[in-house]
Amino acid sequence: QVQLVESGGGSVQAGGSLRLSCTASRYTYAKCMAWFRQAPGKEREGVAFSGGDGSTRYADSVKGRFTISKDNAKNSLYLQMNSLKPEDTAMYYCAADTRRVYCYTDRLVYNAWGQGTQVTVSS
Repeated sequence: QVQLVESGGGSVQAGGSLRLSCTASRYTYAKCMAWFRQAPGKEREGVAFSGGDGSTRYADSVKGRFTISKDNAKNSLYLQMNSLKPEDTAMYYCAADTRRVYCYTDRLVYNAWGQGTQVTVSS
């Protein structure tokens, strides 16, 4: 089972930027990896997806502001978050679907999760 470890969360003011990192314990870049987030009292939602074929997808709420990328040599996944808004405040989780190249948005298909990193955006 692959282990995922996130880092890079923190507190910023609205309009600021953060870069989240996720390091996998083994080779995963040929499979789907994604970032999810969960705010208090809300369901966990998909934010950005990176397929094993190089495809990317974003939630409408973050399009144009967030960028997902991979560093295959480092088994790492990143999320560059710009123009942050208070509504982006949440726990952010790295996830992997080690069985598929294509990414589904349903969180239930993901079989590996990181412990989460908190992002807080103040107005």
